[in-house]
Amino acid sequence: MNHRHLKIARILALTATVALLPAAHAELVFKDDSGREIRLKAPAKRIITLAPHATELLYAAGAGDRLIGTVDYSDFPPAAKKIPRVGSYDRFDLEAISALKPDLIIAWETGNPAAQVDKLKALGLTVYVTQPNRMEDVAGQLEQLGRLAGTEATANAAAAQFRQRLETLRRSNAGKPKIRVFYQIWVTPLMTVGGPQIITSAIELCGGENVFGHLAQMAPTVSVEAVLATDPEAIVATGMGDARPEWLNDWNKWTRMTAVKRGNLFHIHPDLMQRHTPRILDGAEKLCADLDVARSRRPAK
Repeated sequence: MNHRHLKIARILALTATVALLPAAHAELVFKDDSGREIRLKAPAKRIITLAPHATELLYAAGAGDRLIGTVDYSDFPPAAKKIPRVGSYDRFDLEAISALKPDLIIAWETGNPAAQVDKLKALGLTVYVTQPNRMEDVAGQLEQLGRLAGTEATANAAAAQFRQRLETLRRSNAGKPKIRVFYQIWVTPLMTVGGPQIITSAIELCGGENVFGHLAQMAPTVSVEAVLATDPEAIVATGMGDARPEWLNDWNKWTRMTAVKRGNLFHIHPDLMQRHTPRILDGAEKLCADLDVARSRRPAK
């Protein structure tokens, strides 16, 4: 074999060797709910969540085993209680987060302090911001987390199940008479939910109308006088846990209010309504049942 033929043979051998090598992973590019583009070299394997609902969503998307840090009150599923804490959703430890060397941080746009989230970005950490404001957004969040963590099969199945349950609820409540609802988060200050909040979406799903749905804030503070002026037909309160909050009964002094006259003061566990996760459908089912009770208490015409 002459020199020219030897050179060609070597080139062919090198080409064949390169062809057998595994293809390099393409960079993963995503847009988060703030519209910001983030990039990952590969699906995330070391994830920190900065809100309880993000923790719960990550588990539902099949990526709980990738969670290396989270915040206080991340208590569902039970396995989440064992994850190291890096602070609370409204005040987290930047040094602790950096020391864990995450390849992805899931932040909450309207819950986490923007200045602290910006500091995480300034440290060169990859931050994905979430903000599901409508019931249907939960399914999209599951799918996106599945792509971020490389657990698409589990995440997509969970999203499909969520959409199916949501559609069943929507069909079963379509066309029902409207119920004017005051949704109370807290008593001092008196707090409710505005139009962009996912709970307003749940109220509408059940054939309700949020009496403060015209407000642009997520969790506006209102006055007792403003609530009385709207004369809600039902009051739904959450509070801090399983127990019905004592302050819900404070409304009974306002005997001219329709909700009080008809006994329509209801309580739902906050974790079922105030977390943007698949369990919000459990809360919505309870809410829809409560509004049906309110409808049944309307005077006969």
